[in-house]
Amino acid sequence: MDWDTGEYVWKQVADVIRQRIKDGQYRPRTPIPSEIRLAEELGVAKGTIRKAVAHLREAGALYTLPQKGTFVSATDNRGDHDEDTRAK
Repeated sequence: MDWDTGEYVWKQVADVIRQRIKDGQYRPRTPIPSEIRLAEELGVAKGTIRKAVAHLREAGALYTLPQKGTFVSATDNRGDHDEDTRAK
């Protein structure tokens, strides 16, 4: 994470996850790593991961199944658009 950009850290985390989806590292209908694992890997708090995941879920890039995990959506929507620019 780049702490000096002035960009919210959760947005940077969302960008990392989004890029991994685009690169095929996280494939459709497969789970992404746990909050704890992502937090440790990226050096951020679990709350930051939660906010990034919530943003990507709202954008349609991810979905969560209770007690199973968070998965990459199978649709073409990969969360490329920020919340503010999505059609309402």
